[in-house]
Amino acid sequence: FDGYKAARYSRKYLAQHEAELAAYRAAKAAMNDLLGGAKLPKMDTLKKERRELSEKKKALYAEYRKAQADMRQAVAVKANIDYLLGHTDGRENKAQER
Repeated sequence: FDGYKAARYSRKYLAQHEAELAAYRAAKAAMNDLLGGAKLPKMDTLKKERRELSEKKKALYAEYRKAQADMRQAVAVKANIDYLLGHTDGRENKAQER
């Protein structure tokens, strides 16, 4: 399209590159439909946003790991208490009845 524009919208240039210009216009129309007419964000903005999201993900993942470890510890404590108090989940009783 830049060549067509540089040729000052020449009919001769249009005739020679009609298929390429049609593909360009179709791609531009598709992008406008996807973006709702908005412009594409700058690469620097996208890179900055990606870095921020990556840092946020790392922080949340660390929090998730801590919560997971706490849950495992709570399950182990519950199992120990149940063992000490003689509570079972029913599996051992069924095995003893047979």
